[in-house]
This record gives sequence, structure tokens and C-alpha cells, in this order.
Amino acid sequence: MTDQPLRARRNHWNNQVAIHAEMQPDAVAFRFRGIDTTWRQLHERSEKVADALARRGVGFGDRVLIVMLNYTEYIESVLAINALGAIAVPVNFRLTPPEIGYLVADSGAKGAITDGMLAPLVAAVRAQVPGLDFAVVLGDAAVGDAPVGDAESYEALLAEPGDPHPAVDIPEDTPALIMYTSGTTGQPKGAILSHANMAAQSLTCIRALQTHAASVYFCAAPLFHIAGLGSIAPNLVLGVTTVIHPLGAFSGTETLDAWERERATSVFLVPAQWQIVCADPTVRDRDLALEVISWGAAPASDTVLQAMAETFPDALNVAVFGQTEMSPITCVLEGKDALRKLGSVGQPIPTISTRVVDDEMNDVAPGEIGEIVYRGPTMMSGYWNKPEATAEAFDGGWFHSGDLVRRDEEGFVYVVDRKKDMIISGGENIYCAEVENVLFAHPKVREAAVIGRAHDKWGEVPVAIVAGDESLTLEELEPFLNERLARYKHPKDLVLVEELPRNASGKVVKQRLRDDHAPVDVAAKA
Repeated sequence: MTDQPLRARRNHWNNQVAIHAEMQPDAVAFRFRGIDTTWRQLHERSEKVADALARRGVGFGDRVLIVMLNYTEYIESVLAINALGAIAVPVNFRLTPPEIGYLVADSGAKGAITDGMLAPLVAAVRAQVPGLDFAVVLGDAAVGDAPVGDAESYEALLAEPGDPHPAVDIPEDTPALIMYTSGTTGQPKGAILSHANMAAQSLTCIRALQTHAASVYFCAAPLFHIAGLGSIAPNLVLGVTTVIHPLGAFSGTETLDAWERERATSVFLVPAQWQIVCADPTVRDRDLALEVISWGAAPASDTVLQAMAETFPDALNVAVFGQTEMSPITCVLEGKDALRKLGSVGQPIPTISTRVVDDEMNDVAPGEIGEIVYRGPTMMSGYWNKPEATAEAFDGGWFHSGDLVRRDEEGFVYVVDRKKDMIISGGENIYCAEVENVLFAHPKVREAAVIGRAHDKWGEVPVAIVAGDESLTLEELEPFLNERLARYKHPKDLVLVEELPRNASGKVVKQRLRDDHAPVDVAAKA
């Protein structure tokens, strides 16, 4: 029997990075703004950050927030937190201090890692809620005085002397991430994703995106989103180079420049971004190395899919569909079926079980509408600190997606509606109840309902239907909303009504609101 420690045989991304650091130490793991980080550097730097976090009291099972734009150090931070058996909590940097404050309280996070641009946001959170014992700032932000407070420098952590942290055995079912996704009650829920979940997600991506040893993956998705970290997971398994694109206003020309310069072979964008890229006047003159183009996180129109096929005829066009709780991919639409099955999100991946059921958990026939439910190795273990929501999500022994779908005779899935009353705008999930709760607090609002309306660029945008003071305007609402909601959640139109339609039980009849107010194009207003 070998005396090799069990922890060396664990299948998770920390061990995978350690293997690449030993077997291909000088190969490029990540590139950001032209700066390469090798596999050896990635391993060594993440271990040094882990050492420093351990000295600050972070241990097995503790939570640490990451509030950061896209940098290689984001990945280092996740690996450092996980090296201790602790749990990384990626945070959407578009949230307001009260919204992030709720995540701090709910997760019980010990500290936060941020960057110079977002350091004031973290400082505001720390001033409003207790719990964050430390903050670490990457970049040029001044530390030691306002507005960062007692934050420490990320670079100082890397250089900090001291003993290394004790080696920790991290079983595959250990939580690696808590990914917060908003709930219909307005309170975000933290999906607990384990190392086993991310290993299974890697297998899905390797198969769906045909990842190979010579691939160069281009990551433009925000790393706080499961589409970001989930797409990088397979690269950590195979030792593939990832190019991280800086976040900011999306530019088709700059993106194409980067693809050409980096010789990117595999890229993922949301449909709104693909629309911009395909419309770029320089796109057909480019010398690109693209092998796979993929999209997801929001529905794509037939027009966008046709443009992608015509603009990149030699690339495999792959659609991926899923949700955070499933790590996230559950269905894949392969390139050969993209135009033949327009409107479909594809077929379920072979590593999970799926059913389409009615409210009594009876299977529905092909062509009939039901909720798609899942089982499999990518399925979350539950919602952090929310046993009732977890029990509801797993009612009947399957994970309930909240997506109402129909399947055709070939098993292709078509999304019809969402039980959870969710709007997907530019790849971001917006939950109506959360926005409604904020609107209810405005003195001129008596009743409020939020619906999604189709939009050429963003897929959908939120629209507020309000009963109250007839003098209320969208412009008047903006300062009120700015203090309480991230801007992407703001309604893009305001409709004033005398009262909201309700059924016999007193619930707002949203379908009537959609019928009356959703068909209008708000492209000019967004």
C-alpha cells in the first residue's frame, strides 16, 4: 500500500494546477494585458496568498469574498482560498453596498479580496455591516487610509514572510464556491458548488467545446459569474492557456484585435456581444484562429445565429444552457444543429439525468410543456444557510430548475417560460420581486409589478408597471434606485396604471401585464 497522502490523489483544481506546475512549469497558464503567468507562478503565488490568509485566521470551511474585476489574480485568489479548504464567494461588483452587505451577513464571510477600483465599494460595505475582519486590495490603491481603511496590499501578502500553511486534505465534496443568485423573494441565494461539481463541469466543457492541449481559450465573461469560472475549469484540468479579457464597455473591434493577437481558438460571448462582433466592419478582414465559438446566458435571436454562421463559417458554433445551481451547463446545442433547431437550447448533456414534469412530478409527453428537473454530478449540494429553499428546490428528489420547457421527438429542449419570474438581460439574471420590493419603498408608488420586455440588444429588459402618483417619472426614480439596486436591474420603462390586475386570490396577473405592455420596443430608451 502506498504511503502517498490521500490529499495528493484528490481530483480538484488545486491539485491540477500543482501537477501542471511540476510537469509544464514554464508553459503559460494565464495571460492578462500581455502579461504571462506560468503554471509554476500560478501555483507558487496562490500558495503564498493562502499562507497569508491562514495567518489571518482563514481555515477549512471559512468564507472569503472576492470583489474584483477580471485579473489573473482573481484565479489566484480562488485557488488560495480553496487551498485552505475555505470557500470562495465571488461577488457581482455591480451590486450596491447594501446588496453586498446582505451577502456578507448571509455567508458569514471573514474577509474580502478586491482591487483598487472596487476598494471604495468594499470599504463602504465594511462601514455598514460587521463581519469582514480584513480586506486585501490588488493594484495601486492606497492602503492604510481612507477610503480603503485598514486594507492590506495584495502584493504585500505575496511578499510576507512566515511559515507556509499546513497541507490540507480537501475531499472532492468540499464546497469550493458559493455563487449567489437572486431569489424570487428578493433575497439572493448562495448555490454551494463543490470541487466535484467543478470537475464534472470540466468534463462537460471539454466535450462540448472540444478543448484540446493546444487550445487558447479567450475569457471575456466576468469571473464573478459561473460562466466565467465554469469556462476556465476545464483549462485548469488540461493545462490549457487562458487569455483573460479586461472588463469594461464591450468593443467589437477591441475584442477582434485581441482574438487576432492572441490566436484565440475558443471564445464565449453572450448573444448581445456576438451581435456587436458580427456587425463590426473589420470582422471579415481578420486573420483569426477560431475553432469554436460559443454562446449562452441569454436567448439568441435567429438573426444573431444566422450572422454568426455567416461571419464565422469555419468555426464550430455551440450553444450552452444551464444555471448556476448546475455548475452551470445542462444542455448543449452543437454546431451541426444550430440552424436546424433554431430556438432550441440543445440536448441534455450525457453526464446528467433530466425529466420534464408537471406540478405533480409526472413526466409530460414530447411537445407538452413542463418543468425540466435534473440530477447528476454537477448539481449543487444546496443553498447556503437556506434549508427551506434547498428542500423546495429538491422536492421529489430532483433539482427543480424553474424553467418551463418542451422537448421535441429528437430530445431537443425549447425554453417556453420561467417559473421563477426571471428576466435575463445581457446575460445577467434580474428577478422581478427584488426590483418590485425596492419600488414599493418609493413614496409615490402604491403598487408595482415588473415584467420583461423583448429588446434587440439585451434580449430582455425590465419594465415597471406602477399604480400610484401619476406625476412619477422614470427620471425621478433613478436617484432612488441608484442607492438600492445595481444599474442593470433598473427598469428601462415606466408604465403608470390605475391599478394592477389581480386574480381571485389577490395575486397580480402578470400574463395580462405582459400581453398589454411587453410587445413595445424600448431600444431607444435602453
